[in-house]
Amino acid sequence: MKIDLLVAEIGSTTTVITAYQLMEKSVKIIAQTESYTTIDKGDVTIGIEKALKNMEEKVKDKISWEKFLATSSAAGGLSMTVHGLVYDMTVRAAKEAALGAGAILKYITSGKLRETHLKQILKIKPKLILLSGGVDYGEEETVLYNAELLSNLPLDIPIIYAGNTAVKEEIEEIFKEKNKNIIITENVYPKIDHLNVEPARKIIQEVFSKHIIHAPGMEKIYDVVDEEVIPTPAAVMNTTELLNELYGDVLTIDIGGATTDIDSVTDGSPEIQKILISPQPRSKRTVDGDMGIYVNAHNVVEMIGKEQIKKDFENYEEILKNLSPYPQNDEQEKFATYLAKFCFLTSLKRHAGRIDYIFTPTGRKKVAQGKDLTAVKIIFGTGGILSRSKYKKEIFESLKQLKNSDDLLLPSKEVTFAYDKNYIFANIGVIANLDKEIAKKILQNDIECLP
Repeated sequence: MKIDLLVAEIGSTTTVITAYQLMEKSVKIIAQTESYTTIDKGDVTIGIEKALKNMEEKVKDKISWEKFLATSSAAGGLSMTVHGLVYDMTVRAAKEAALGAGAILKYITSGKLRETHLKQILKIKPKLILLSGGVDYGEEETVLYNAELLSNLPLDIPIIYAGNTAVKEEIEEIFKEKNKNIIITENVYPKIDHLNVEPARKIIQEVFSKHIIHAPGMEKIYDVVDEEVIPTPAAVMNTTELLNELYGDVLTIDIGGATTDIDSVTDGSPEIQKILISPQPRSKRTVDGDMGIYVNAHNVVEMIGKEQIKKDFENYEEILKNLSPYPQNDEQEKFATYLAKFCFLTSLKRHAGRIDYIFTPTGRKKVAQGKDLTAVKIIFGTGGILSRSKYKKEIFESLKQLKNSDDLLLPSKEVTFAYDKNYIFANIGVIANLDKEIAKKILQNDIECLP
């Protein structure tokens, strides 16, 4: 059987491969299979081959293909550190660029780097460093000082500079003198209250694609795939931006075993824009690394409170002992749903901005800060539990029971809920880099709205 397109999502635990046949007016999913990711064996292609063998058994035929694409969050994902000048300005802008590119942010600093900061960077051993600082033609001293310190670190990794353009030649010279791989891009915060995160976001993804072959177990990945591998979280952000083109203001939530990720694409409401006190990117991603329903289940239990959980699940300790990423019975699935509801609401509240009041010489003034989600029309769910669980509607509709949230800039309780029924949002994001129209066709066929 000749397959037009294969797409692999290479996760830290499993590798899922989906086969697509391209028709004249539509796209058909032929099969989807998976196998354990074989990073621990030093070769991710072993897991890919096993998943392909499973696919041949499923379709009862030998397969070949025209094109093979992949996304990856294996080998620790794209770990980064970010260093800027003022936290609420250049640092926040750099952070938005990194998260939007699918990075796992391990460390963030503002102002001049200190010895303790440098020790922490060396301890983390990031795969990429993003240096920013200063609006264009503004403060120069801090970013030059930080560049000198970073250039002396014994790390053979790319450094991206996305700061004050007035000193970019000096920054480049500092790193090149130490034989460091320096990449210069546009300032993420070129002027006050103006974010410019897209150029840096694009560069981060390109660097990831080129350097992923140096990650343990990933050296042979380009023996299998035909195009550049992109981070799985970045692919989901790409898909969310496609959803925005199709449906307007949208939000995607992915409740996983270890993290809960949210991507939103919205300008917010005109009313809130008038009182917003700091700029927000149109496309925003947050990652809650402390909340998941498998790896971080014990952490979520602690946040909810054991006494509270005991009221609903008397034997919760026994359920936790036998917890699996694939629930083995209805009780386990209900418990996973219970944890997922907490992750869903807590992540939404963390992602959303809020209304505040400040006191001025003319009296109290109403202001807004953070991401405005009030214009979001549809919330999309992806990931195992929101794509596949029979209790997904219960998780979504927990938003309607949320209390004491009047000051949060959340979607209205009349928002529509939909989900990624084939669990392929990451696939669609990488396909969009190849052919956006094909990606849109797959996306429209994949979405299922909840009644």
